[in-house]
Amino acid sequence: MSIRALWIISHCKGEPGTVRFSKRYPTVERRAREMAGAKYVAVPEDAAVLHPLLTELALTDPEKPFVAARDDCARPQRSPALELRLEGREGGALWPLLAVTQGGLILACLPLVDAPPEPRPPLPSLASVSQALSLLAGLQAFLCGPGGKAEGDLLASRLAILPAVVLQVCPLGTPLDTPQAGLPPAPSPPAAGAQKQPAWKPGGHRGRATVTVALSEHVRSMQYGSRTKQDLWDVFGTVTCKCELEGVLPNVTVTLSLPPNGSPLQDVLVHPCVTSLDSSVLTASSVDEGDGSAFSGPYKFPFSPPLEPFCLCSYTSQVPVPPILGSYQLKEEENQLKVTVSLKLHESVKNSFEYCEAHLPFFNRGQLTNVDVRVSSGQLEVSREKGLLVWVLGQKFPRSLEVSLGGTVSFSGQAQGPVEPLCTGLTAYIKVIVHTGFWFKTRRIFQVGCLYLIWCKILTHND
Repeated sequence: MSIRALWIISHCKGEPGTVRFSKRYPTVERRAREMAGAKYVAVPEDAAVLHPLLTELALTDPEKPFVAARDDCARPQRSPALELRLEGREGGALWPLLAVTQGGLILACLPLVDAPPEPRPPLPSLASVSQALSLLAGLQAFLCGPGGKAEGDLLASRLAILPAVVLQVCPLGTPLDTPQAGLPPAPSPPAAGAQKQPAWKPGGHRGRATVTVALSEHVRSMQYGSRTKQDLWDVFGTVTCKCELEGVLPNVTVTLSLPPNGSPLQDVLVHPCVTSLDSSVLTASSVDEGDGSAFSGPYKFPFSPPLEPFCLCSYTSQVPVPPILGSYQLKEEENQLKVTVSLKLHESVKNSFEYCEAHLPFFNRGQLTNVDVRVSSGQLEVSREKGLLVWVLGQKFPRSLEVSLGGTVSFSGQAQGPVEPLCTGLTAYIKVIVHTGFWFKTRRIFQVGCLYLIWCKILTHND
């Protein structure tokens, strides 16, 4: 539901019309060309549209009330949807061109028809026609003001800010909103040398400036508890932002600093809105063997943010030891499983969280029935339908930094439980989630929030 072109034309009796504003959308025009194929008719220049449109509206020569090309009985009128036949193009016509007149002002637009050109679909079935008419009605109310008259300084001031209005209500040819009658939805025209509003950012923010930053980091750890198998782990994270700032293209810089003895970031990928970045940040790769000279920050990301939340960057890192060490043992006894879990928080990790919990899923065993499990710290929640034990550890580990879980669980073979092709027999895993968060304010009025998430997966250790 898009439009190909938009025109605002002023016309006074006895005088030729003047195009006061026009806008074309190349991306929508390309879609129109692909759908129409050989029947495609390109949108011509303003001068080639003006005279045929005035003729179609009977505004060119009031002394000739009948024009055969327009008033013939073979051409039934379906105003405001017109078939605009172009001069010098045999068989070439723009359809459906919508035109709305009020006083000396003509508003016209050409919606995109998402259907084959032949046979022409009924107008009521085209959603783009209804949406385009709504857009024209909103622009008409905006230009004419509360009194409904488009004249004088009021019209001149509204036309001056019309490009910003159209960019806001119809970005890239897709109508999103209609301007409010009598109230300009856009600021005054920018001064000379001011930044131009980009097409990818149709609107703006008014109010308190706020920048929210969320850091989410995942630690994927495979711990076997065996001398013959080496433990594996990796770290990957993302930084997401939500910026509410005034201005066309505000400049924001987010700086990431590593903790003491922190491992450098690698495989850094950034959002296209990042304007510049140190080349040493982008060249650090986890594939290359470290030589001890990797860039260790601080990592500065200058950018001009979009309106919506976005992922500023993603990265990987190599740490010498996982934040949580664990052991998970399963032993099958008759119709039940004996479960033993021990977790230890590494001393380098701050023992303070928003919450910490461990998930123990059981697959391919039917529905979970009896649970006889004890924990040394926290509490246990059981989801029988999902075959899941949730061990809620709370906001911190005990002083020893170690916790344990032990007991037995049994299953019913009559009801089907969750299925996982990889977790057959005694192959299983435990997922530990540590969630920490903090907020702070910068020296400016930007408010920055950081969210830190550790996610560990530990394989079972079976005798």
